[in-house]
Order: sequence, then C-alpha cells, then structure tokens
Amino acid sequence: MKSVFSAPGDYIYFKSQVPLHRIPIGTKQWRYYDFGPKVVTPLICLPGTAGTADVYYKQIMCLSMKVGYRVISVDIPCVWNHQEWIQSFEKFLDAIDVHHIHLYGTSLGGFLAQLFAQHRPRRVKSLILSNTFLETRSFAAAMPWAPIVSWTPSFLLKRYVLTGIRDGPHEPFIADSVDFVVSQVETLSRDELASRLTLTVDSASVKPLLLSDSFITIMDTNDYSAIPQQLKDQLSERYPGARRAYLKTGGDFPFLSRPDEVNLHLQLHLRRVGLEAQPELVQSIPKDGTGGGPSKENDKEDRDDEQKDNGGNPESNSEESQPSPSAPESSESHGLDEQLLSNAEIHYIDQKDSVILKPFAMSMNQHSAAAGILLQSTWEFFIFSLLPLYVDSLYIYSNNAWKLRQLV
Repeated sequence: MKSVFSAPGDYIYFKSQVPLHRIPIGTKQWRYYDFGPKVVTPLICLPGTAGTADVYYKQIMCLSMKVGYRVISVDIPCVWNHQEWIQSFEKFLDAIDVHHIHLYGTSLGGFLAQLFAQHRPRRVKSLILSNTFLETRSFAAAMPWAPIVSWTPSFLLKRYVLTGIRDGPHEPFIADSVDFVVSQVETLSRDELASRLTLTVDSASVKPLLLSDSFITIMDTNDYSAIPQQLKDQLSERYPGARRAYLKTGGDFPFLSRPDEVNLHLQLHLRRVGLEAQPELVQSIPKDGTGGGPSKENDKEDRDDEQKDNGGNPESNSEESQPSPSAPESSESHGLDEQLLSNAEIHYIDQKDSVILKPFAMSMNQHSAAAGILLQSTWEFFIFSLLPLYVDSLYIYSNNAWKLRQLV
C-alpha cells in the first residue's frame, strides 16, 4: 500500500458536484449522498465494514450524472445488533421520503441488505449482492475477542480491519482502490468500527426471502476477496435462479477497481427488473441538492454541521454550491451498445481527470530527482577534490613539525 494517498481527480470532481447530507434520526447520525431524479425509485448502496458512503462515488457519477438513475450511497450508522439496523434503516427511508428501493450491497452491506429484504419485503424491489454471505457464524469463530470489541481502542480496530484487506502486488486499478478504501477507514471513529465488527460477528443468518430469485443479481470477483469462497457458494445455492455476473478481476472493491463493468451490470439489472432511467430530468435537478434530499431546511443544517466540522472554513462548503453537471443527450431507447459507449466515455473522462494531475506530479518527481542527483554530484565533487588537498596539507604540516623539532 502506498504511504501517501492522493485523492483521484474524478473523486475531487465528484465532491465538488454532489453534496454530502447528514441528518440525525433519533440517536443515529446518517451520512449519505443522494443524486438523481427524485421520481425514480432509488438504488441504495450499502458498503462493507471498511467502506463509507464515498466508496460508491463512481456509481453515482455514472448511473446518476450520465444515465439518469437515482443513487443513494449511505454510511452504516452506529447500530449494535441486526434488529436495530432494520429499524434504523427503515426510519432513514421514511425521513427521506423513500418507500420502495433497490439495494446494492457488498460484503457486510450485502448481508444487511438481505436482512432488510427478509424483514421488510414490501419495500425491497430487487437486490444486487457482491462478495457477501448468508450467516455470521464463521466470522464469530475467527474473532474470539468479539465480546470486548466495544471497548477496544480505535487503532487496534483499524489494524484488525486493515489486515482483512489483501496486501501485496496488485494491478494498478486494484491498488488504487485499496488505497482509497484505506484512506476511508482512517476517517471512521472507534464506535463506527466497533459497531460494524459487532454486526459482522453477531449471531444471525438470512432466512428464505419472499423476493423472487429473478429479482436478484449476484456479482462476484473471480480473483480474490476477503469473503471465503465457501460462503459465496452458500449464497449461490440459496438463490439458484438469480442472475450471475462474474468479474474476472477486481479484488475486494470492484466498484472502485472495475467501475465500468460494475456499472454496466447494475444498469442491466435495473432494466431487467423494470426500472427505467430518466436522463432528461438530470438537468432539472436543483442546484443545492440532487432531487433526493429530505428538505431545504435539512440541507441548511447539513451545511452548518459541515462548517462546524471544518472549523468554520467556508472553502469546505464551496464544493456544494457549484452547478450540477449537464446531462448527456440520450433517451430511454438507448441500446446496450450506446450504454457501453457511455461507460467508455465516462471511463475516458475519469482517466482524463486523473491524467491532468499526473503530468504535474511527474514533473515534480523529475525535478526532485534531478535536484537530488545534482546535490549528490556536488557533494562527491567536493569530497574527491578537497580530500587530496587536505591530505597534502596534513603531510606538509607534519613534515615541517618534524624538521622544527630537529632544529630545536
């Protein structure tokens, strides 16, 4: 992993366009992004133990800004058991005035999505599950110190979470995704980490769902992930009629390392379950929100909270006041080929944003290397040129001192 993390160019652009919402619901603080036409049934993204709402920014940039779906990416709040999660998530949906949802969950997020679909079947229209599981028994067995996780110091919790992320040589895009997630783990508090680990080891299993398998997509990576293959196989056996979407590579975070493929599978799933995008409504999204915020008053409170969190720095809120991106010229009748072309254009834009920063970084590195070589050469010149003079002067001094002793 890299020792110094630099935010990608497309992520900086995303932060400048999509406002972060924070709303208190009871004793829970919900942090989420919401972008896309409000009339469209939203796709809600639930991260894993190491993720935050920010890890799905590539899905929002593609599916919401370009295609015309409404995407909501949320942080898992501090809940300490699965029943509390179900009740808290339902209150969150009520607070933002959302009744029916499509859920996309990875790892722990996929497990929580299944639990919510089990207990609130009328609200969940479809599921996309990625690198996830059906029961927590194996995780509890691997974590014998689970009973004291709520008293464990933050640095130990972070170390435990990070050891679950595979280190070593990666493909460049996978390495970048790991670095991004590691940077997000550093932003999590002790209670957030402890509650997520508690949800992972708290004894529970997903019972059969009322949702038909035809409304479920299982999207896994074939190279490696933190979820054992045995648990993935259990998931596939539970939903034999689910659609399969396998990614050749992608690691634990394919939504970051292989966003084009993931976004394509998400689009195909949503169209298969009957959800159509509304690209013509993207341009009409309000400037201060995304068509999905709870209210202007809550947005104002969110901005005030952001200002307090950033020490009153007005620059931290300037990102939210910039205009939303323009919608692409498209229609509902776009075919798969045009969707692929749209994904390719987004991929090109993402690369362009990152490439803009690379020449500057490369030039800085080249200047630093050149300065180091020049300094080293100068030092070697002085050493090798002055050392003989020093030795000669030392010899002359000692010789004259010996002659002086003889005269005396």
